[in-house]
Amino acid sequence: MINLYNTQIDAVSVHEVGNKSRNENLVLSANPHSTDDELRALLKEFFFKPFREKEENYYQFSNDADIEFNPLYSIAATIFEDPTTIHEQSKKIGSLLYDQSQHPHIKSGELYITYLENVLIDNEKVAAIGIFKSELKYDYLQLEQQDQDLKMHLKQGINLTKLDKGCLIFDVQKEEGYKILSVDANKYDTKYWLEHFLGVIPFADSNFHTKKYLKFCQDFAKEVVLPAEDKKEEVMFMNRSVNYFAKNDDFEESNFLNEVVSNPELIPEFKNYKIEKAPKYQIEDLTNFPIANTAVTAARKKIKNTINLDTNIQIKMDFINPESAEKFVEKGWDEEKQMYYYLVYFNKEQKT
Repeated sequence: MINLYNTQIDAVSVHEVGNKSRNENLVLSANPHSTDDELRALLKEFFFKPFREKEENYYQFSNDADIEFNPLYSIAATIFEDPTTIHEQSKKIGSLLYDQSQHPHIKSGELYITYLENVLIDNEKVAAIGIFKSELKYDYLQLEQQDQDLKMHLKQGINLTKLDKGCLIFDVQKEEGYKILSVDANKYDTKYWLEHFLGVIPFADSNFHTKKYLKFCQDFAKEVVLPAEDKKEEVMFMNRSVNYFAKNDDFEESNFLNEVVSNPELIPEFKNYKIEKAPKYQIEDLTNFPIANTAVTAARKKIKNTINLDTNIQIKMDFINPESAEKFVEKGWDEEKQMYYYLVYFNKEQKT
C-alpha cells in the first residue's frame, strides 16, 4: 500500500523522446528544471493521480542472464546510492527509451524524471524514482490583448489531467530487483513500456499470489464446476473461495479444498486442472502463502455473483454470507411446465 501525500518533488529532468524509426529527435536537457510551490502541486497531481486510481500490481527488474545486466536496474541503483547524479542518469534513461522507441505505433513525447522523498510504502518511509511520459498534445486557445481587441491564438500543450505512462521505482528489496509500480493509459504498446524499456516481471509477493490463485479458481469454476454441476454451483464455488480468502490470513491448499469444494469428486479434478493450467497462472508450486486483503477486495469486485435466467430474472448471491445461498436457494425441475426453477426461502422482504 502506497501513500504519496507527503512525497517531495524538488527538481524534474525533462527530455524530448522521439520515435527512432521515424528519425525523430532525442532532445536531452542540459540542466534539471527547478520547481516552485505552484508547479510542484500541479506536477504531483499529474504524476501521482494514475497510481491512486489503479490497483497496486507490483513489478521487479529482471534479466535472463543476471539482474545487473538490466540497464535501468543499474541506473536506479546508481541514483539511490547518490541522488545528486539523477540528472546525468536521467539522460541515460532518455537514451534507453529512445532506443526502444522503434515501433511505428510508439508516439513521441516528453519524458519527466525525478527523485522522490517521503514515499510511504507498506508503512515504511522510502525514496523513489519517478519516470513519467506524456505523449498526446491537446489544442487550447490563448487570448492576447492588442489595443482594444482580444486576439485568439490556437496552441498545443500537455493535458495535466492525463499521464500516458509512468513508473515508480521504490528503494526497497534491491536484491530482488526493487519494487516497481507502473501505469499505462495505452494498452496497445504496453509490451514496449514494460518489457522492452523497463525490463520488468511481476513481483511475486502475497498480492500477486492471491490475485493469481483467485483468477485460477475463477477459471476452474467456469471450465470445470459449471459443466459438471450448474450455474448456481459455479457461483457458489467462487462465493466460498472468496469468503475463504477474506476470513483467513494465510492460504493452505488442503484446507481450502476441504472447505470450498462441496462435491468431493471435484477435488481430483481441481488437482488435475492445477497440474495442467498452473504455469499460465504462475502457481505451479504454490500451496501456502500469506493472503493479501487488498487483492481479495479487488477480486470480489470483479467476480460475477449473479445467475442470469432466460426468463429475464436475475438471482444475486452474497459473497459476504455464502451460507445463505446454500441454505435458502434450491434448484429443481417442474414436470408440468418442463422448466427448471429456483426456490428461494425468506422471512420478510428487506427495504432498500
